[in-house]
Amino acid sequence: MTPGNNGASTPEDDDPFGYLYADGQANGAQPPSGGYGYPGSVNRVRAVGQRQYGQQAGQQAPTAPYGQVTQQQGAYGQPNAHYAAPETLPGGAPAGRQQAQGGGGRGRGPNTKGLLIGAIAVVAAVVIGISVAMLGDKGDSGDKKAGGTASTATQSSQPSPSTTDTAAPAGELPKIDAKALLLGGGASTASDVKGAKADGGVYVTNFNHVGAKVTWTVNGIQESGSYRLYVRYGIPGVDANATLVVNGKANTNPLKMANFIGEAQAPKGDWEKGWQTTWAPVTLNKGTNVIEIACNEGNQCDAVLDQLSLSK
Repeated sequence: MTPGNNGASTPEDDDPFGYLYADGQANGAQPPSGGYGYPGSVNRVRAVGQRQYGQQAGQQAPTAPYGQVTQQQGAYGQPNAHYAAPETLPGGAPAGRQQAQGGGGRGRGPNTKGLLIGAIAVVAAVVIGISVAMLGDKGDSGDKKAGGTASTATQSSQPSPSTTDTAAPAGELPKIDAKALLLGGGASTASDVKGAKADGGVYVTNFNHVGAKVTWTVNGIQESGSYRLYVRYGIPGVDANATLVVNGKANTNPLKMANFIGEAQAPKGDWEKGWQTTWAPVTLNKGTNVIEIACNEGNQCDAVLDQLSLSK
């Protein structure tokens, strides 16, 4: 191109925007056919829904009559050419999404199995605790009951030596059944001969040999002084005697157990009619005293002993 010579081109060809000016329009400039004022641009107006995602330019999607849905390509569940799920993209679906999904595309619910096992364990523990408590209460009751019975049996079957320690109620002097005395030297108890006044008709026998003795520990003597010791005994119609020892000191005179004359006199050999009572003076201290009746050398001890008592 040279000055004054515009060449073969026309103004409308040189300036694409010449149609916007009056001189360009006078020279026949026309707007370009591309649209939007730019040459070659595409301006195609389509109805809504005619173009689908993934179609190439120039391809028009088939339209359906009003009120009907256009059938999608491919069967249900098959890959769609116009859409690919994130899982099919390179790298797969996000890890968090895969972990949250379980089998069949469902999310995992709460661990109901674990909760059920825990509840059963709690109930079992409560039941076991109640059972143990009930068994413990039953065992304690049985022990108490058994202990009481055993204690009673022990007291009845094995008299304690303390039974010889007697104290009379206020205003009275002590007395005791001979069977409750502390026995020694082979002396024993029996109940064959009728007529004993001791509880159960039990009396002291096997007294007729040297060394046999009975001991009575007397408590509760209110004042020191002279007292009478009464002894109820039985003989077979023959006089008897024994040694009386008070607080370790033997009396000068023996304890006489005679077969008295008169109606009280028993036939020889008749033990049931030989029950009689004798007494001897004793000197006692205030408080506790020990009285013994013994069969020593020189005594005639063919007798049985029933009861002992004191008087002022």
